[in-house]
Amino acid sequence: MRRRDFIKMIGGGAAAWPLVARAQQAERMRRVGVLMPFAKDNPDGQARVAAFLRELQQLGWTEGGSIQIEYRWGSGDLQKAAAELVALSPDVILASSTPAVAALQQATRTVPIVFAQVADPVSAGFVASLAKPGGNTTGFTPIDYEMGVKWLEILKEIAPNVTRVGVIRDPTASSTIGQLAVIQSAARTFRVEVSALGGRDAIDIDRTVGEFARESNCGLIRARKPVAN
Repeated sequence: MRRRDFIKMIGGGAAAWPLVARAQQAERMRRVGVLMPFAKDNPDGQARVAAFLRELQQLGWTEGGSIQIEYRWGSGDLQKAAAELVALSPDVILASSTPAVAALQQATRTVPIVFAQVADPVSAGFVASLAKPGGNTTGFTPIDYEMGVKWLEILKEIAPNVTRVGVIRDPTASSTIGQLAVIQSAARTFRVEVSALGGRDAIDIDRTVGEFARESNCGLIRARKPVAN
């Protein structure tokens, strides 16, 4: 499935819809599934759904008219919610967050899934790559991993003598895996040695940074951990 075959959807990312469906919307009502990892009354979840509906309306799709939307909220069992959506045989399912996509991929490998707010879909195994997702899943990530190279470039501009760079990261956050990999791949260009430092909590950061800073010509980069992962 290719992202250019879909139309833009939700804020904080984008989702997609088969272009042929738009041309044929008068022929039959399309069914869209939406899986949110929030309680139904969660303000963040409601805001994302509202943005989704506004964008659909701007593109000529109306709920109850040209499309029927089935919602499932993840306040309980995401696996059960995902299975329920798949059983409805929707044309496409919009999923927000890593846990929601993981649940849907366990439920189906054929129904198209479009994700938003997934920190690292490649490391999570959802897609083969961002350029060529493959399979039945595609979407967008809020993280631009190439920013890691820019961080390294700025660090060298600020402190040209830096030869050792420590990347503070939470090893439990999937988004930091891709960020670290990009920084490491650019290390040779900037003539630096890159080390991963602990960043799980304040104690972990203090300990690992203290050990790292015992030698000279050191610099630090803090890997970004998104609010929604």
